[in-house]
Amino acid sequence: MKRAYLFLTLVLALGVIESCTETKAGEIQQITVEQMSEALKDSSIQLVDVRTGQEFLEGHLKNSHNICVTDDDFAEKAATLDKDKPVYVYCKKGGRSARAAEILKEMGFKKIYDLEGGIVLWEESGQETEKEQS
Repeated sequence: MKRAYLFLTLVLALGVIESCTETKAGEIQQITVEQMSEALKDSSIQLVDVRTGQEFLEGHLKNSHNICVTDDDFAEKAATLDKDKPVYVYCKKGGRSARAAEILKEMGFKKIYDLEGGIVLWEESGQETEKEQS
């Protein structure tokens, strides 16, 4: 019985240690419209719209770059970003940006911010978007 107890204690301790070190590799944080709006005051942030090119043309956040997560070259294009600087991602409602955030985390990005509710919630909150000039 003592062996089983010691074994269980050891397994739990190792699990806690591993979970603590795991978060250091990269972190994804969901942020609100208000938090994104505050971040956008710094025009030098890495802001990525992960929707399709057509969706981007219809309206996007100011100073965002379009790197579509469903394109085969997403990782290649994302690799041009600075992994040590925070990167902010968004899509239409949050599904694709969550996928993009996971890919960026796997690529070694240190800090990833994902806009909760995407551009839909952004616009519903009365925030401005830009459209590309034809």
